[in-house]
Amino acid sequence: METTAVLLKGPRTLTLDCVPLVDPSADDLVIEVAYSGISTGTEKLFWSGEMPPFPGMGYPLVPGYEAAGTVVEAPAASGFKVGDHVFVPGANCYDGAFGLFGGAASRVVSAPDRVTRIDAGLGPQSALLALAATARHAMAGPNKTVPDLIVGHGVLGRLLARLTVAAGAPAPTVWEVDPTRQTGAEGYDVIAPEDDPRRDYQCIYDASGSADLLNDLVGRIAKGGEVVLAGFYTKPLQFAFPPAFMKEARFRIAAEWAPDDLLATRQLVESGALSLDGLITHTRPAADAAAAYEQAFDTSACLKMILDWSATA
Repeated sequence: METTAVLLKGPRTLTLDCVPLVDPSADDLVIEVAYSGISTGTEKLFWSGEMPPFPGMGYPLVPGYEAAGTVVEAPAASGFKVGDHVFVPGANCYDGAFGLFGGAASRVVSAPDRVTRIDAGLGPQSALLALAATARHAMAGPNKTVPDLIVGHGVLGRLLARLTVAAGAPAPTVWEVDPTRQTGAEGYDVIAPEDDPRRDYQCIYDASGSADLLNDLVGRIAKGGEVVLAGFYTKPLQFAFPPAFMKEARFRIAAEWAPDDLLATRQLVESGALSLDGLITHTRPAADAAAAYEQAFDTSACLKMILDWSATA
């Protein structure tokens, strides 16, 4: 069996190619992908060649960990049936290519425990489930505080803000330096950092991925306040100790979603408590993958690029 997949052969060398699939085991699902998202965080770092050494990394690589589609083969014991609409967080199912992420393909093979049913009516928004679950993971659980300041109004920052509002907490302030991303707020305010006089935030979530902000953020928290690192950082993080000492600052790293986050986030989305509207700004056919990846990474007005695989099925 083969699939049409986005193949990253090296930094900035990306094509759409035919890639052999490993044979499904007796327990595996086979899924026809309808939509896949392009991540402007970790995927951009692989595309640019800036990603530090990472387990499972190598070229050629099939990128993508945000895919949604339809089950076309399902063993009886899997709990799924042919026709189920599902979200797939990537797949390591390729012969001759690394599948560290592996979701940007027309067909994938996956173990059932990695797959989540989702409402087919969501369409392309189905591919946003992992990113929404990552935002939820940063906020939910014991000893976690919701943000009163969020840095960055990309898709992750918007999801963090929407989840905060959905939780019934006070609406957060969001910082954004790019004027093209200062619009689209739903129930909260977006301002430039220089227009914000506050120095008493209890919990700041950084969704920008900038390694140079820690000193500024420490200066903005109240004593005992927390800075949550919700982005992905390629450079070593540093901060001046005396101001952090005086503030008794706390730092927390938010990792990716866990399976429970996917299920909880799906319930929020399907119940209407969390809207995914307005987050997808660009959609292109998978045949335009090379141009789509460049646009996603180089155009600030592109919040989220979705590849449509319907023409490759």
